[in-house]
Amino acid sequence: MSEDSEKEDYSDGTISDEDESDEDMFMKFVNEDLHQCALLSANSFGDPFFPRTTQILLEYQLGRWVPRLREPRDLYGVSSSGPLSPTRWPYHCEVIDEKVQHIDWTPSCPEAVYIPTGLETEPLYPESKEDTVVYLAEDAYKEPCFVYSRVGGNRTPLKQPMDYCDNTLMFEARFESGNLQKVVKVAEYEYQLTVRPDLFTNKHTQWYYFQVTNMQAGIIYRFTIVNFTKPASLYNRGMRPLFYSEKEAKAHHIGWQRIGDQIKYYRNNPGQDGRHYFSLTWTFQFPHNKDTCYFAHCYPYTYTNLQEYLSGINNDPVRSKFCKIRVLCHTLARNMVYILTITTPLKNSDSRKRKAVILTARVHPGETNSSWIMKGFLDYILGNSSDAQLLRDTFVFKVVPMLNPDGVIVGNYRCSLAGRDLNRNYTSLLKESFPSVWYTRNMVRRLMEKREVILYCDLHGHSRKENIFMYGCDGSDRSKTLYLQQRIFPLMLSKNCPDKFSFSACKFNVQKSKEGTGRVVMWKMGIRNSFTMEATFCGSTLGNKRGTHFSTKDLESMGYHFCDSLLDYCDPDRTKYYRCLKELEEMERRITLEKVFENSDTPVIEITLDVESSSQGSDSSESIDSQTYLLKLTSQKKHLKTNKERNSTIASHQNAREGQKVYDRGHLLQRHKESNSDVKDTRPNEPDDYMVDYFRRQLPDQGLV
Repeated sequence: MSEDSEKEDYSDGTISDEDESDEDMFMKFVNEDLHQCALLSANSFGDPFFPRTTQILLEYQLGRWVPRLREPRDLYGVSSSGPLSPTRWPYHCEVIDEKVQHIDWTPSCPEAVYIPTGLETEPLYPESKEDTVVYLAEDAYKEPCFVYSRVGGNRTPLKQPMDYCDNTLMFEARFESGNLQKVVKVAEYEYQLTVRPDLFTNKHTQWYYFQVTNMQAGIIYRFTIVNFTKPASLYNRGMRPLFYSEKEAKAHHIGWQRIGDQIKYYRNNPGQDGRHYFSLTWTFQFPHNKDTCYFAHCYPYTYTNLQEYLSGINNDPVRSKFCKIRVLCHTLARNMVYILTITTPLKNSDSRKRKAVILTARVHPGETNSSWIMKGFLDYILGNSSDAQLLRDTFVFKVVPMLNPDGVIVGNYRCSLAGRDLNRNYTSLLKESFPSVWYTRNMVRRLMEKREVILYCDLHGHSRKENIFMYGCDGSDRSKTLYLQQRIFPLMLSKNCPDKFSFSACKFNVQKSKEGTGRVVMWKMGIRNSFTMEATFCGSTLGNKRGTHFSTKDLESMGYHFCDSLLDYCDPDRTKYYRCLKELEEMERRITLEKVFENSDTPVIEITLDVESSSQGSDSSESIDSQTYLLKLTSQKKHLKTNKERNSTIASHQNAREGQKVYDRGHLLQRHKESNSDVKDTRPNEPDDYMVDYFRRQLPDQGLV
C-alpha cells in the first residue's frame, strides 16, 4: 500500500460507512475468492479476548476460529477485478442514467477564430410571461451547503424535460460535468439560456456543457447565454463555441468542432440583484434532423474519463511497472483523488539521489484544457521513447491529475463542494474542508524530506488571454542569484514550442491575493522552480498557428514539450542553459537601457548601477554553484543519444558566435569612444565608463560542463 518502493503512504486511510462505499464495493470482489467457510469480524464477538476491530477476520477451520487480517481495500480504485469506483454526487443532484461519451478527433486543418463582421446583434430579453420555459434544473439551490453524497445522486424519479410534439428544442445537462440551469424559448428558433453558478455559491458562471435534441437541419437557431459575470472574454477575441454531433461522430468519425456565426459577447441588462451580467450569443445551423448534439465552453474531460485512463494504465503489464496509482485522499463527496508515482523501479540505496518533479491539474474543474495537457504529459512519460525512459530513470514524478473531482462531476467552473476556490487554500489547516490541497501540500512536505524537488507545475486554463504561458515566483527578494534562473525553464519551453507558448506573457511575481495558491506555497516551502502553467481556452497568436484554435492534440503536445524542456533544463551539456541565461540577461539590459531614455530626470549613473544590481545571474562566482548543482542532476543522460545531444555540436558553435558578438559590440563601443575623444561632451565621463564596462562584462564560462 505504498506510493513507491520506499513505503511512502499518503492515502486517506479512512473508510466510509455510507452505502456503496469503497470498502463495500471491494469486498464484493474479495468475497468471491474466499474459501467456503464461516467468516466473522472480530468486532462481532462480545468476548474481551478479541480486539474490537473490523480489520481482523475470523475463519472457522478444522473446528476452531483462525484470525487473519482483512484483505486491503482497493487503493487503486481502478481494479481489473471489477467496475470503476462509481461517481458520488450531492444527494439532491438529479442525474440521468444515460452515460455521455464522445470520440477523440482532431481536425485535419486548424480551426480559424471568428472574425467579427460588425453586423452582430446584441439580443436583450426583458422578462415576459408569454415566454416558454423549456428546461429548468430545480435541484441546484435545494441546500445552502454540502450535506452528504450518494452514488448516482437523487434517487427519486427524475422530472423529465418538457416533451414537445412541435419543433421546440429539448435540452439536457443532468450528466457528469453538465451545466445548464434554465432555458427559455423567446422566439420560434431563439433560446435564452442561463448557466448554473458553482454549487453552494452565487457566482462563477463560465463553464457550460449541455445536450440539445429535436432539431431541424438547415434552420438558423440563435442561442444566448445571459448570466456570465466576467467583463472580458475570449469570445470577443475570436473564440467560437464547441459543438458535437452524435450522427457526425457515427457516420464520419468527426468529434468536437468549433462552430457559430454572429458571435458576440456584450453587457446586458442588470439582474434582479442589481449586478451587471454579460451575454454570449451565437447562431448555428444543425447538420442533421433529430440528432443528439452538445455545446461546450471547452473540450470536456470528466472524472470518468480520468478513471478509464488510469484503468488502462493499471491493466497494462508494461506501464504499470513504473507507474503506481494510489489514492491520495477522498473528497467531501467521498470521491477518490488519485496520485501517480512514475519512475523506473528503485533497486538500491542510490535511488534517493533521484530528484522529484511534481505536476497537478484540475484544481479548477471548468479548466478542462489542463486535463488534456496532463493527458499529453502522461502519454509521453509512460511511452517507450528513449527520452521518456531517461526521464523515468532520472526523476521521480509525483502527479495528481485531478485535484477537484467533486467540482468536475457536478459541472462547477472554479470551486469545490465547500463553495471555495481550492487554489486559494493551500495554506489552510482545514483538512476536512479542503482535503485534496491539504494532502497535496502534506505529500510535498514529506517528499522534500527525502529528496530534492526541482520543479512544481500546476496546470490551469485562462479565460482572457491567448496562447500558453506560465506564472512563476520572483526570487529577487530572497536571492538575486535566482532572479534570472527561475525564468530559464519557461524560456526553454517557449523555444521548444514557439507557436503555442509565449514567454512574453509570463509573469514572475507574488501578489498578496495569490499567497494561498499552490505555486506560491510550494515556492515558499523551498521549490525554486514553482510554476502555474496557463493554457488559453481559445488559441494562438504565434507563428504558424496564429489566428487558430487549439485542438486537443495541440494541448496534449504541451505535455511532450514540457518533458522535452525538462531534459534541456537538466542536460549535463549546459549549452542551452547558458544560451537562455544570456538571452535573459540581454532582455534585462534592454529593459534597463530603455529607462535611461524614458526617464531623463534620473541620472545615468543611478540607472547603470541599477543594471549591475539587477543582473546578478551573470556573476560567474555565483553561477558556478548553480552549474554544479545542475550538473549533478542527470549524469545518466550521457549514454543516450537523444535529439538534444544530436544538436549539441550545432548549439555549441552558435553559442561561441554569439559570445563573440557580445565581445565585438563592447570593442566597437570602446573604439567609438576613442575616435570621438576630441569632441566635447557635456555629460560626465564616469557614466560612459560604466556603460562600456557593463557591455563588456564577462559571460559565464561556456566551456564548463
